[in-house]
Amino acid sequence: MMTRTVLITGTSSGLGRAAARLFQAKGWNVVATMRAPEKEEELTRLDRTIVTRLDVEDQASIERAVEAGITAFGAIDVLVNNAGYGAFGPLEATPLKKARRQFDVNVMGLLAVTKALLPHFRTRKSGVIVNISSIGGRMTFPLGALYHGTKFAVEGLSESLHFELEPLGIAVKIVEPGGIRTDFSGRSLDFSNDSTLKEYQAIVNTLLEAIGPMMENGSSPETIAEVVYRAATDTTQQLRFAAGDDAVDILTRRAASDDATFIGGLKAQFGMGN
Repeated sequence: MMTRTVLITGTSSGLGRAAARLFQAKGWNVVATMRAPEKEEELTRLDRTIVTRLDVEDQASIERAVEAGITAFGAIDVLVNNAGYGAFGPLEATPLKKARRQFDVNVMGLLAVTKALLPHFRTRKSGVIVNISSIGGRMTFPLGALYHGTKFAVEGLSESLHFELEPLGIAVKIVEPGGIRTDFSGRSLDFSNDSTLKEYQAIVNTLLEAIGPMMENGSSPETIAEVVYRAATDTTQQLRFAAGDDAVDILTRRAASDDATFIGGLKAQFGMGN
Protein backbone atom coordinates (compact mmCIF):
# COMPACT_ATOMS: atom_id res chain seq x y z
CA MET A 1 0.00 0.00 0.00
CA MET A 2 1.23 3.49 -0.80
CA THR A 3 1.86 5.81 2.12
CA ARG A 4 -1.14 8.07 2.63
CA THR A 5 -0.88 11.83 3.03
CA VAL A 6 -2.80 14.24 5.26
CA LEU A 7 -2.90 18.03 5.13
CA ILE A 8 -3.72 19.61 8.49
CA THR A 9 -4.40 23.29 9.12
CA GLY A 10 -3.47 25.04 12.35
CA THR A 11 -0.63 22.76 13.48
CA SER A 12 1.35 25.33 15.47
CA SER A 13 -0.23 24.19 18.74
CA GLY A 14 -2.95 22.21 20.45
CA LEU A 15 -5.06 19.71 18.54
CA GLY A 16 -3.48 20.46 15.17
CA ARG A 17 0.01 19.75 16.45
CA ALA A 18 -1.13 16.58 18.24
CA ALA A 19 -2.85 15.38 15.07
CA ALA A 20 0.27 16.02 12.98
CA ARG A 21 2.37 14.00 15.42
CA LEU A 22 -0.16 11.15 15.50
CA PHE A 23 -0.59 10.78 11.75
CA GLN A 24 3.20 10.86 11.32
CA ALA A 25 3.64 8.22 14.02
CA LYS A 26 1.05 6.06 12.21
CA GLY A 27 3.26 6.12 9.10
CA TRP A 28 1.52 8.85 7.13
CA ASN A 29 3.04 11.69 5.16
CA VAL A 30 2.05 14.96 6.83
CA VAL A 31 1.61 18.42 5.35
CA ALA A 32 1.64 20.47 8.56
CA THR A 33 0.43 23.99 7.88
CA MET A 34 0.51 27.12 10.01
CA ARG A 35 0.65 30.88 9.64
CA ALA A 36 4.29 31.21 10.76
CA PRO A 37 6.24 28.07 9.76
CA GLU A 38 9.55 29.91 10.20
CA LYS A 39 9.01 29.67 13.97
CA GLU A 40 8.46 25.90 13.94
CA GLU A 41 11.24 23.74 15.41
CA GLU A 42 9.66 20.37 16.29
CA LEU A 43 7.56 19.24 13.34
CA THR A 44 10.29 20.19 10.86
CA ARG A 45 12.46 17.42 12.32
CA LEU A 46 9.94 14.64 11.66
CA ASP A 47 10.35 12.21 8.76
CA ARG A 48 7.70 12.29 6.00
CA THR A 49 6.61 15.74 7.17
CA ILE A 50 6.73 19.13 5.51
CA VAL A 51 5.87 22.34 7.33
CA THR A 52 4.47 25.08 5.12
CA ARG A 53 2.62 28.35 5.44
CA LEU A 54 -1.14 28.42 5.22
CA ASP A 55 -3.27 31.29 6.46
CA VAL A 56 -6.94 30.51 5.90
CA GLU A 57 -7.54 34.21 5.19
CA ASP A 58 -4.90 34.24 2.44
CA GLN A 59 -6.05 32.41 -0.71
CA ALA A 60 -2.60 32.43 -2.30
CA SER A 61 -1.08 30.74 0.76
CA ILE A 62 -3.79 28.05 0.64
CA GLU A 63 -3.06 27.27 -3.00
CA ARG A 64 0.70 27.19 -2.40
CA ALA A 65 0.31 24.83 0.56
CA VAL A 66 -1.85 22.40 -1.42
CA GLU A 67 0.61 22.51 -4.30
CA ALA A 68 3.55 21.97 -1.93
CA GLY A 69 1.91 18.90 -0.44
CA ILE A 70 1.10 17.35 -3.81
CA THR A 71 4.59 18.12 -5.11
CA ALA A 72 6.26 16.61 -2.04
CA PHE A 73 4.19 13.45 -1.73
CA GLY A 74 2.40 12.97 -5.05
CA ALA A 75 -1.11 13.23 -3.65
CA ILE A 76 -3.15 14.30 -0.65
CA ASP A 77 -5.62 11.76 0.73
CA VAL A 78 -7.10 13.53 3.75
CA LEU A 79 -7.76 17.16 4.70
CA VAL A 80 -8.16 18.04 8.37
CA ASN A 81 -9.72 21.51 8.71
CA ASN A 82 -8.56 22.37 12.22
CA ALA A 83 -7.57 26.05 12.14
CA GLY A 84 -9.88 28.30 14.12
CA TYR A 85 -10.42 30.29 17.30
CA GLY A 86 -13.23 31.46 19.55
CA ALA A 87 -14.68 34.97 19.73
CA PHE A 88 -16.75 35.43 22.88
CA GLY A 89 -18.33 38.31 24.72
CA PRO A 90 -21.53 40.34 24.60
CA LEU A 91 -22.52 41.00 21.01
CA GLU A 92 -23.22 44.63 21.90
CA ALA A 93 -19.59 45.01 23.02
CA THR A 94 -18.09 43.28 19.99
CA PRO A 95 -16.92 45.34 16.99
CA LEU A 96 -18.35 44.11 13.69
CA LYS A 97 -14.76 43.80 12.43
CA LYS A 98 -14.21 41.05 15.02
CA ALA A 99 -17.47 39.38 14.10
CA ARG A 100 -16.50 39.28 10.43
CA ARG A 101 -13.06 37.86 11.20
CA GLN A 102 -14.60 35.09 13.33
CA PHE A 103 -16.66 33.93 10.36
CA ASP A 104 -13.81 34.56 7.91
CA VAL A 105 -11.49 32.22 9.82
CA ASN A 106 -13.84 29.53 11.14
CA VAL A 107 -16.21 29.29 8.17
CA MET A 108 -14.93 31.04 5.05
CA GLY A 109 -11.37 29.86 5.71
CA LEU A 110 -12.52 26.27 6.12
CA LEU A 111 -14.50 26.53 2.89
CA ALA A 112 -11.55 28.07 1.03
CA VAL A 113 -9.18 25.27 2.02
CA THR A 114 -11.79 22.64 1.18
CA LYS A 115 -12.51 24.23 -2.19
CA ALA A 116 -8.78 24.32 -3.00
CA LEU A 117 -8.50 20.56 -2.50
CA LEU A 118 -11.73 19.49 -4.18
CA PRO A 119 -10.35 19.41 -7.75
CA HIS A 120 -7.56 17.09 -6.57
CA PHE A 121 -9.97 14.81 -4.70
CA ARG A 122 -12.48 14.85 -7.55
CA THR A 123 -9.86 13.92 -10.15
CA ARG A 124 -8.63 11.06 -7.97
CA LYS A 125 -12.20 10.00 -7.12
CA SER A 126 -11.19 9.72 -3.47
CA GLY A 127 -10.48 11.85 -0.44
CA VAL A 128 -11.62 12.48 3.11
CA ILE A 129 -12.45 15.86 4.61
CA VAL A 130 -12.43 16.00 8.42
CA ASN A 131 -13.94 19.22 9.73
CA ILE A 132 -13.21 20.08 13.34
CA SER A 133 -16.43 21.40 14.81
CA SER A 134 -17.19 21.37 18.55
CA ILE A 135 -19.90 20.45 20.99
CA GLY A 136 -20.47 24.17 20.44
CA GLY A 137 -21.86 23.29 17.03
CA ARG A 138 -24.72 21.37 18.66
CA MET A 139 -25.38 23.46 21.79
CA THR A 140 -24.37 26.85 23.12
CA PHE A 141 -22.92 28.71 26.09
CA PRO A 142 -23.70 32.31 27.00
CA LEU A 143 -21.78 35.10 25.21
CA GLY A 144 -20.78 32.81 22.34
CA ALA A 145 -23.09 34.00 19.58
CA LEU A 146 -20.21 34.43 17.12
CA TYR A 147 -18.25 31.28 17.97
CA HIS A 148 -21.33 29.07 18.13
CA GLY A 149 -22.65 30.67 14.96
CA THR A 150 -19.52 29.54 13.13
CA LYS A 151 -19.58 26.02 14.56
CA PHE A 152 -23.28 25.57 13.77
CA ALA A 153 -22.35 26.67 10.25
CA VAL A 154 -19.57 24.06 10.09
CA GLU A 155 -22.07 21.39 11.09
CA GLY A 156 -24.56 22.42 8.41
CA LEU A 157 -22.12 22.86 5.56
CA SER A 158 -20.40 19.59 6.41
CA GLU A 159 -23.65 17.63 6.45
CA SER A 160 -24.68 19.12 3.12
CA LEU A 161 -21.27 18.47 1.57
CA HIS A 162 -21.60 14.85 2.70
CA PHE A 163 -24.50 14.47 0.24
CA GLU A 164 -22.78 16.49 -2.47
CA LEU A 165 -19.38 14.79 -2.42
CA GLU A 166 -20.16 11.16 -1.62
CA PRO A 167 -21.04 10.32 -5.27
CA LEU A 168 -17.58 11.64 -6.22
CA GLY A 169 -15.83 9.23 -3.85
CA ILE A 170 -15.14 11.95 -1.28
CA ALA A 171 -16.13 11.42 2.37
CA VAL A 172 -16.92 14.17 4.87
CA LYS A 173 -16.56 13.68 8.63
CA ILE A 174 -17.28 16.00 11.56
CA VAL A 175 -15.31 15.81 14.83
CA GLU A 176 -16.98 17.43 17.84
CA PRO A 177 -14.58 17.94 20.75
CA GLY A 178 -15.58 19.10 24.17
CA GLY A 179 -13.03 20.90 26.32
CA ILE A 180 -9.41 20.49 25.25
CA ARG A 181 -6.47 21.22 27.52
CA THR A 182 -4.86 23.80 25.24
CA ASP A 183 -4.34 27.54 25.20
CA PHE A 184 -7.94 28.16 24.12
CA SER A 185 -8.34 30.60 27.00
CA GLY A 186 -5.16 32.32 25.81
CA ARG A 187 -4.34 33.08 22.19
CA SER A 188 -7.21 30.99 20.81
CA LEU A 189 -9.81 33.04 22.69
CA ASP A 190 -10.74 36.55 21.61
CA PHE A 191 -12.94 38.00 24.34
CA SER A 192 -14.70 41.34 23.90
CA ASN A 193 -16.22 43.30 26.74
CA ASP A 194 -17.19 46.83 27.71
CA SER A 195 -17.33 47.29 31.47
CA THR A 196 -19.60 50.31 31.07
CA LEU A 197 -22.31 47.93 29.86
CA LYS A 198 -23.09 46.98 33.44
CA GLU A 199 -26.06 44.77 32.60
CA TYR A 200 -23.75 42.14 31.07
CA GLN A 201 -21.00 42.06 33.69
CA ALA A 202 -22.44 39.38 35.96
CA ILE A 203 -22.59 36.79 33.18
CA VAL A 204 -19.24 37.99 31.80
CA ASN A 205 -17.59 37.31 35.14
CA THR A 206 -19.34 33.95 35.54
CA LEU A 207 -18.24 32.79 32.09
CA LEU A 208 -14.65 33.94 32.50
CA GLU A 209 -14.44 32.07 35.80
CA ALA A 210 -15.84 28.92 34.17
CA ILE A 211 -13.66 28.82 31.04
CA GLY A 212 -10.38 28.01 32.78
CA PRO A 213 -11.63 24.99 34.79
CA MET A 214 -13.67 23.82 31.78
CA MET A 215 -10.51 23.62 29.67
CA GLU A 216 -8.34 22.23 32.47
CA ASN A 217 -10.82 19.40 33.02
CA GLY A 218 -11.10 18.68 29.31
CA SER A 219 -9.38 16.03 27.24
CA SER A 220 -5.77 16.19 26.16
CA PRO A 221 -5.09 17.23 22.56
CA GLU A 222 -3.67 13.73 22.03
CA THR A 223 -6.97 12.13 23.07
CA ILE A 224 -8.92 14.28 20.61
CA ALA A 225 -6.32 13.60 17.89
CA GLU A 226 -7.08 9.88 18.22
CA VAL A 227 -10.71 10.62 17.32
CA VAL A 228 -9.59 12.76 14.38
CA TYR A 229 -7.50 9.83 13.14
CA ARG A 230 -10.43 7.45 13.60
CA ALA A 231 -12.68 9.76 11.59
CA ALA A 232 -10.06 10.13 8.84
CA THR A 233 -9.75 6.37 8.45
CA ASP A 234 -13.41 5.48 8.97
CA THR A 235 -15.02 3.70 6.03
CA THR A 236 -18.59 3.60 7.36
CA GLN A 237 -21.41 6.11 6.87
CA GLN A 238 -20.79 7.67 10.29
CA LEU A 239 -20.78 11.45 9.91
CA ARG A 240 -20.30 12.82 13.43
CA PHE A 241 -17.67 11.81 15.99
CA ALA A 242 -18.00 13.12 19.55
CA ALA A 243 -14.50 13.59 20.97
CA GLY A 244 -13.84 13.42 24.71
CA ASP A 245 -15.85 12.05 27.61
CA ASP A 246 -17.41 15.44 28.30
CA ALA A 247 -18.48 15.76 24.67
CA VAL A 248 -20.14 12.35 24.71
CA ASP A 249 -21.94 13.20 27.96
CA ILE A 250 -23.13 16.67 26.92
CA LEU A 251 -24.23 15.66 23.44
CA THR A 252 -26.08 12.63 24.81
CA ARG A 253 -27.92 14.84 27.28
CA ARG A 254 -28.65 17.42 24.57
CA ALA A 255 -30.15 14.78 22.28
CA ALA A 256 -32.34 13.46 25.10
CA SER A 257 -33.63 16.85 26.25
CA ASP A 258 -36.02 19.41 24.86
CA ASP A 259 -34.79 22.99 24.52
CA ALA A 260 -36.39 24.27 27.70
CA THR A 261 -34.92 21.50 29.85
CA PHE A 262 -31.41 21.60 28.45
CA ILE A 263 -31.12 25.40 28.28
CA GLY A 264 -32.69 25.66 31.73
CA GLY A 265 -29.96 23.43 33.10
CA LEU A 266 -27.29 25.66 31.57
CA LYS A 267 -28.95 28.76 32.99
CA ALA A 268 -28.83 27.21 36.44
CA GLN A 269 -25.17 26.26 35.92
CA PHE A 270 -24.32 29.87 35.05
CA GLY A 271 -26.44 31.34 37.83
CA MET A 272 -28.99 32.87 35.51
CA GLY A 273 -32.64 33.18 36.46
CA ASN A 274 -35.57 32.60 34.15
